[in-house]
Amino acid sequence: MRVDVHAHYWTDDYLDLLVELGHTDTDTQRGMGAGAGAEMDARLALMDGTGVDLQVLSAAPQLPYGEDREKAVAAARFVNDQYAEVVAEHPGRFLAFAATPMPHIAESIAEMGRALDELGMAGVAVNTTVLGRALVEPEFAPVFEELNRRAAVLYLHPAGNAACSPLIRDYQMTWMAGAPIEDTISVLQLILRGIPLRYPDIRIINSHLGGALPMLLQRADNQYRWESPQSPELPSTVARLMWYDTVGHGHLPALRAALDSFGADRLLLGTDFPYENGKVFARAVDYLSDPTIPPAAAQAMLEGNAALLFHLK
Repeated sequence: MRVDVHAHYWTDDYLDLLVELGHTDTDTQRGMGAGAGAEMDARLALMDGTGVDLQVLSAAPQLPYGEDREKAVAAARFVNDQYAEVVAEHPGRFLAFAATPMPHIAESIAEMGRALDELGMAGVAVNTTVLGRALVEPEFAPVFEELNRRAAVLYLHPAGNAACSPLIRDYQMTWMAGAPIEDTISVLQLILRGIPLRYPDIRIINSHLGGALPMLLQRADNQYRWESPQSPELPSTVARLMWYDTVGHGHLPALRAALDSFGADRLLLGTDFPYENGKVFARAVDYLSDPTIPPAAAQAMLEGNAALLFHLK
């Protein structure tokens, strides 16, 4: 079974709720092919044409984050119910990651429980930052504790905030460079704060091959003792306790770097639909089977790893 762990679904009704919550960046997600009706039919046809059996849907980066507690909770419940309906309407084709109304911790834990226990969600999606705050800050510890108690899957996706840097945002690089930089910063924060060691039962998936991490692992191993002496373990060791999706826009050198850095057993097929659509979507799947990739590694990335991670076997 081919499982795509990085795929998005949004409807205008949900995006309208986010506008009420204060989001100003929902236009990007409208009309992209990530909704219902004819857009869903086209998505399923694309999946069929590339042999993708199942997608795990997420609303990231458009998660229901906002300071208005009541509106954030309402939007989270809305999108989780909506995702549960999509999964029920298309048996065997979709799973979904739950959204939570961050930064409201008690409400996020409650909605997490509802989504996992009542709606049958496959895990929880969280942006790499919450309203500009790092996930490793102490205020978010209860969320990690609950995820660990549940041995849940945690899927992390860039927030699209240009890594809070005007040097990225003001020069039109928010997604082409900013998103993988967000991934890199987030995963290194997790590693240096020992999150995978402190919460060993959370199955953490990082987006986009871990950003630049495959190129930085040896540098991190060489420098962490003096720059981050509180870090509990060699960064390369902790990095291999997590998983990474294969969204690399079909760039084989990046995929090979991730394979060499993390191992084939840590990589999961991801397409980033609808940002990667049509022929680009097909390339996101097919490049895992390039002749330069060992067949066993290709099979693990395309099928075996996700089946084990989500207990599909």
